[in-house]
Amino acid sequence: MSALTNLSENASRLGMRLQEQLSEHTRDFQFTKSGASAYLDLSDEKLRTIRKQLDSSSDRDKLDAMKRLVALISKGRNVSEYFAQVVKNVASHNLEIRKLVYIFLLRYAEQEPDLALLSINTFQRDLTDSSPLIRSMALRVLSGIPLPMIGSIVVLGIKKCAADMSPYVRKAAALAIPRCHRLDAGHTTALIDIVSSLLRDSSPLSIGAVAVAFEAVCPTRLDLIHPHYRRLCALIVDVDEWGQLNLVHLLLCYARTMLPRPVSRQEEEIWAEDVDDDLDLLLRSSEPLLQSRNPAVVLAVCRLIYHSGVYSRFAKMVPPLLRLLHTSPETESVVLCYLLRLADSNYLSPLLTRSYTRFFICCNDTRATKLTKIHLLLKLANAEISASILREFVEYTDDTDDVVVNTSMRAIGKLAQDIPESSLQCFSALQSMIKDSTDVVVSSAVTVFKDLVRLRPPIGPGVPLHDGLPFPSSFISTLAYRLDEIKNSEARGCILWLVGQYAAAPQLHEAGTIDFAPDVLRRAVRAFMHERPGVKMQTLSLAAKMLTARPKEDRTTLMCRHLFHLARYDASSDVRDRCRMLVSLLVGVAPGLSREDAASRRGVVLRGEQVRLVLFSDKASTSAVVGGHAYESNAMVIGSMSVVLTRSPLMDTFLPDWLEQGTQPTLRGSGEVKPSQTVPRSIVSAPPKASSYATTGIEKPTSPKWTEDLDEFYSQESDTEEEATEEEEEEEEEEEDSSSDEGSTENESSEGERLNHTDVLG
Repeated sequence: MSALTNLSENASRLGMRLQEQLSEHTRDFQFTKSGASAYLDLSDEKLRTIRKQLDSSSDRDKLDAMKRLVALISKGRNVSEYFAQVVKNVASHNLEIRKLVYIFLLRYAEQEPDLALLSINTFQRDLTDSSPLIRSMALRVLSGIPLPMIGSIVVLGIKKCAADMSPYVRKAAALAIPRCHRLDAGHTTALIDIVSSLLRDSSPLSIGAVAVAFEAVCPTRLDLIHPHYRRLCALIVDVDEWGQLNLVHLLLCYARTMLPRPVSRQEEEIWAEDVDDDLDLLLRSSEPLLQSRNPAVVLAVCRLIYHSGVYSRFAKMVPPLLRLLHTSPETESVVLCYLLRLADSNYLSPLLTRSYTRFFICCNDTRATKLTKIHLLLKLANAEISASILREFVEYTDDTDDVVVNTSMRAIGKLAQDIPESSLQCFSALQSMIKDSTDVVVSSAVTVFKDLVRLRPPIGPGVPLHDGLPFPSSFISTLAYRLDEIKNSEARGCILWLVGQYAAAPQLHEAGTIDFAPDVLRRAVRAFMHERPGVKMQTLSLAAKMLTARPKEDRTTLMCRHLFHLARYDASSDVRDRCRMLVSLLVGVAPGLSREDAASRRGVVLRGEQVRLVLFSDKASTSAVVGGHAYESNAMVIGSMSVVLTRSPLMDTFLPDWLEQGTQPTLRGSGEVKPSQTVPRSIVSAPPKASSYATTGIEKPTSPKWTEDLDEFYSQESDTEEEATEEEEEEEEEEEDSSSDEGSTENESSEGERLNHTDVLG
């Protein structure tokens, strides 16, 4: 029993000890409301406490208040009412408080410029602070005050920070230049001088920001890049990933302005290109960026390669772009837009065709991604892969999105139009879809079929019906039979147009296709009052064509007269105009349609052949391309928003034109990257002459000498150590032998010191 009691006590003590240790180790996490969540407390009591803490003399209270304010800013809360109290702490000796104060001022300096002026002296003083972070943040706040009157002060601050030893501060100075330029354009000359000096910077940390400043202040002064071009090409792989975007664009503009355009030529069945050495240097330096983890950098390099015009390097763009398709849905959508534009190139289209299966639609793709993939497959389609792409399009007609279904159907029509070898399979697929029970599929199939027919030569006497594309007469009869089942107004209008267009064709009359035309007209007239204006106008056109084909048939004439009477009083002005136009056109064929006497009617009365020519011709010239898309514009620049938005080129798409002859290569620098100002320098001096005596006096330091060979460097050190060891041994031997003649040894030592001192100074 006692053993059980002891075990229970030990277990309880162990549990208490574990609980104490757990609470001790997790004390800094602060999961309760008193921790990080307490900074988001918006009660009136806490807000009043913030004012008291900001005016307190305790740094701990001020730090707590600033943390609360920054936390509220992160949640979108407007805390500009505390601006006056926060500005008072801008000169705090606590580094953490000053950082938070600068964050607050950066957020609200534009809203409270007058109060921000009170701390300008503090900002200027902080530009000489020992901390690079404080110097950079002080310049950021100073350049963020939107008052033109302080433009000169900001320029002086930028000029001072541009010569700072820290590359982080120089980066802040470069980023402050665009803000100062927007504040007051009168300082452009001074800012250009600062940008010119910053271009000499060899630090990869700041050179990307310098490219941003250059494009904002002097984008046309590309002559300033001359002595730095090759060095910038060497630094491009070391620049931060977001700075690489601006640097690549800057160097691309320079290359298209200052370098000769690449020339392609064919020599004895060998395709060769004349590429400038500096342009080749830029392309070779930027190619490693194709493996960047940042998709924006990869797209920027692809833009550089594409607009450089060096066709032999186009193949290097394809694998990185295909890799980006599996990063994220957003990135995939943008990359597909790029690929859709690149597919227009005769050099890139065969390369993309090899990987056409990578562009098949997945079930989790967005609508925009699906539509872009369909248009991309259309551009890559050829006779070899048309069957596989057609099967994909047929599968896409089962999609749950009606927009994707409609686009897939139009893609089938476009495939039949562009690739004649696949037209038979495409027409068979359309014919099978007419029997589908889905209204969207049937209406889309009818619309596509009608568009394909409109691209054919007009049907008439002497014109063959079969022009290379299969056109079964039973297809139109199937559509006419399902007229009442199809509810889509566009599809119904297409059926009426097809029946009217081919009802009077002599080639179809023998097959009996014209027999169902009066019945189609009868059903259309019966539903005329409930149709949309587009269907009504097609019904009127069908009636006019039937009158032209059968002018002496009484039943057709009576139906047409009733139809035109309904259309004359229709609510739609378009329908009424179509009715008046057709009645005037048919005066010579069916004069009984109008109440006016033919003798009193003015104008020319057309004969039956002339009316037939008007009604049945001019169809192929007015038809639109099936499956057209907004990406057809060749003016879009790769890397611009116009490629993604499918709109006309925007302001960010500017690229200079190539020059016939570039500038002299001697204007560009050697490309050597010199050590940065912050690189520590070491002094390697030659060892002094061998002497057994200690030297006195001041030695003159030698100039810094960099040793390029490490083996030579370490061999020099080992030789120096051996010589020093030999000198020590000689000194010991001489000290043993000098006990008998100390005076003479002192004289020799003094003379040796003077000689050695003379050698060093010399």
